[in-house]
Amino acid sequence: MPFSNSHNALKLRFPAEDEYPDLSCHNNHMAKVLTPELYAELRSKSTSSGFTLDDVIQTGVDNPGHPFIMTVGCVAGDEESYEVFKDLLDPIIEDRHGGYKPSDEHKTDLNADNLQVGAGGGRVQVRGRGRGGRWGPGREPASSSRSAPLRSQGGEDLDPNYVLSSRVRTGRSIRGFCLPPHCSRGERRAIEKLAVEALASLDGDLSGRYYALKSMTEAEQQQLIDDHFLFDKPVSPLLLASGMARDWPDARGIWHNDNKTFLVWVNEEDHLRVISMQKGGNMKEVFARFCNGLSQIETLFKAKNYEFMWNPHLGYILTCPSNLGTGLRAGVHIKLPHLGQHEKFPEVLRRLRLQKRGTGGVDTAAVGGVFDVSNADRLGFSEVELVQMVVDGVKLLIRMEQRLEQGQAIDDLMPAQK
Repeated sequence: MPFSNSHNALKLRFPAEDEYPDLSCHNNHMAKVLTPELYAELRSKSTSSGFTLDDVIQTGVDNPGHPFIMTVGCVAGDEESYEVFKDLLDPIIEDRHGGYKPSDEHKTDLNADNLQVGAGGGRVQVRGRGRGGRWGPGREPASSSRSAPLRSQGGEDLDPNYVLSSRVRTGRSIRGFCLPPHCSRGERRAIEKLAVEALASLDGDLSGRYYALKSMTEAEQQQLIDDHFLFDKPVSPLLLASGMARDWPDARGIWHNDNKTFLVWVNEEDHLRVISMQKGGNMKEVFARFCNGLSQIETLFKAKNYEFMWNPHLGYILTCPSNLGTGLRAGVHIKLPHLGQHEKFPEVLRRLRLQKRGTGGVDTAAVGGVFDVSNADRLGFSEVELVQMVVDGVKLLIRMEQRLEQGQAIDDLMPAQK
């Protein structure tokens, strides 16, 4: 792996204190947890594929902090990483995911019909973060609400005067392969082959085609740029230091349906990055397509005797610990020129368990009062619960924006902490 001494076996001739990284100026989750004693305990361990502690932490060593978010500062190289290095990763996961403990169990709910009507920022009832929710892939969950579920549907009516577009994305990892920071060329090409064959079997409104990054024509590349679909070689130091740009663009590509509302990125930060998106505020339709597409893709992989990495504690296993569980980010591009400048905006988002970024991604600021607003959580809540938080939260943000447009106060609309 580049930029790392992790495969230099001679380092073990030196005492652990000589190999311990200088984290004195760092501000990420890894730096908060790693101590010289823990480093000494774990530095000689590796997974069966050869991923070491120095591999795990290198991105956090090379990137002390981030101007907009507190980064995790570590990655997994394979499914086994979360077990071999659990003494480091469990406290990081607990810190990053709001107290999610090693004994907690995650829950999965990919039934879009379980979205409920929220009264403009109404409270979402959740049964508890990952406790007792033993819902695995392909299993039908019970209601996540303490009360009987409402049969009404939610999410179709986010005001398009404010909500420009809606999107739901997640990642999936294929069991039996190393993750992108550590996979070999052969593994990466095998993943691409499996993905292309599976996606070619999708039909109906999910029918589409695959574009390999290394062989697409200039016209195809320009069209993907115009559609805002194209992902390029990573420039983020967080990804570069993790080794995710090795051999670029070999075995990377983009698949999308003919309607350009369902995308799959192959071999970027995760084996598969699955995205459902469309203009306007019909989050229910976006989420229903997302759930349907994911279900079909999983069935197609199982038909080839492959399954996605998943376990009852961590849910779906992905490269970055921040994406464990659902891996889901449900977001909208929303115009909030007044609320976006209000001093209480950050506190409102925190209470709603939402986060903001610029529409150009995590490294960008908002332009023209347009924000990308999405769920802050990934692990311990089901997919339906997270999308519900976004739907209800966005309705409240719009009500606040409308109040401010009229020069009125928003103090009485301040939400309780979810």
